[in-house]
Amino acid sequence: MTEAFHNALGGPSSKERKYDRQLRLWATSGQQALENSWVLLVNSDGPWTAQNTGVSGVAGVETLKNLVLPGIGGFTVVDPAVVTESDLGVNFFLEEGSLGKPRAEETCRLLRELNPDVDGSFHQKPVTELLQDPAFLPTHKLVVISGPMKSSSLDALCGAAREYNIPVIYVRSVGFYSSFSVQLPALFPIVETHPDPETTQDLRLLTPWPELTAAAASVSNLDSMDDHQHGHVPYILLLLHYLEKWKQTHNGNVPSNYKEKFEFREMARSSARTNNPEGGEENYDEAVAAVLKALNPFSLRSSVREVFETEECMNLKPESTDFWIIAAAVREFYDKHKVLPLSGSLPDMKAQSADYVALQNIYKMKARKDMEEVTNIVRKLESQLEGCRFLEVQVKEIELFCKNAAHIKVIKGRAIPRIDNDAHTLKMIRNNLSNAESRIPIYIAFEILDSVITEVQGNNLTELLENETVWSTHVNRIIDTLNRDDPATVDDDARQQILDAVQELRRTEGGELHNISALTGGLVAQEALKVLTRQYVPLDNTCIFDGVRSSSEMYRL
Repeated sequence: MTEAFHNALGGPSSKERKYDRQLRLWATSGQQALENSWVLLVNSDGPWTAQNTGVSGVAGVETLKNLVLPGIGGFTVVDPAVVTESDLGVNFFLEEGSLGKPRAEETCRLLRELNPDVDGSFHQKPVTELLQDPAFLPTHKLVVISGPMKSSSLDALCGAAREYNIPVIYVRSVGFYSSFSVQLPALFPIVETHPDPETTQDLRLLTPWPELTAAAASVSNLDSMDDHQHGHVPYILLLLHYLEKWKQTHNGNVPSNYKEKFEFREMARSSARTNNPEGGEENYDEAVAAVLKALNPFSLRSSVREVFETEECMNLKPESTDFWIIAAAVREFYDKHKVLPLSGSLPDMKAQSADYVALQNIYKMKARKDMEEVTNIVRKLESQLEGCRFLEVQVKEIELFCKNAAHIKVIKGRAIPRIDNDAHTLKMIRNNLSNAESRIPIYIAFEILDSVITEVQGNNLTELLENETVWSTHVNRIIDTLNRDDPATVDDDARQQILDAVQELRRTEGGELHNISALTGGLVAQEALKVLTRQYVPLDNTCIFDGVRSSSEMYRL
């Protein structure tokens, strides 16, 4: 059977079959975003890594592997090093025949074999040289840097990426330790945050619209129903029915505190038929269970309010992105109705199929009506903007935004945290050093390693890693920086924890263990997928993994 004939019958395409599991996570919109993405992997920053130093960039390659498999559009590997014996011992994307060859070319070749749908290219020049071409970086949607790396190269790359609003992930894996930090643009909006399904239910039982009120009135004859009908009334209609009865004896008010909700719940519970031959009434159980969470007045989440109060939402400009135009329209809708557009989703419940479908249609029709109102506001805002917008905001984007309006989020991205030049990072590190279980000493050790790496100017890295004086100099400098405002910040216990972490980095001479780097690559790729698809909420902003204790922690440094 041909592919075309198979598609004509409504079956899945070959691509849908290939990516079936991931499509369930981020749907076709997420997959399309992946396929439109080109990822830059910077595996080293200079020819000094061509020496037998143990710095192999395995974590970066493992990250890229986990992006190639789900089908990104393409990737670029930047790596001036050549393949050494130590590379062959830890990097599965090199083979014996790769020895002495450009590492970028070999890893690119073997990565491309994983997925024929993905393109790949490579460069053997240092990344700082490539950045001199203004057309090089903007072609990428994400930059993954596999460290350790010189501060000058890291700052240049991160600075250029921030200028073009390109996210960056900086990953370091040495011995049993690893860490990675995510640098997002100054404002990184996410519409599809994929919250817990229970938190997305917006049933509007306290403020029903006419069609929903009419549906509730249709079950006012509960007492005259037979047992089968009585046991299959959707719990939403049951709650609306008993709310009307409650208001008749409470001056038209709904249950507003825990005591009243408890009384209301018992009223509903007592109305269930205990002699039902079908074995109880599950719909009444569902109604009783939903009282505390469903009978609450609408309130705007703080994250959504923050979006509405953002300057980009308050004052639109001709160059405003679609997100901010829709956000401004939804804010206007909220100001008018004191609720957000209805999502239209309905939880599963005990009911006859026809009754459930009818109720579902009531919610969908209301969601459609709200979405159309927001669309009209969007068109009005577009017409008010000075200048010429080349394309109207697409209706499908408005619909997606309205469906997820209660959980939209804007992350205020921060630069890759650096102890030497960031007051916020210093503060957060100091705050966490007092916790004996904190993984912050590992992060400090990586910062010290980067400081040592920065000294490499044609010197042999292995010799530097073995030089006690070099290490002591940088350890003391970093600790002095942490103690700058309070000499007691790094006490004897904290200092020893830092020295223990440093010792692990020195023990392996800056080299990677494949299992740790492979695991880290999986963690980094997960965050990369969130960034590329603009779905789920990415890390904000640093994760530290301790392979000795098999634990990880996240920090906003």
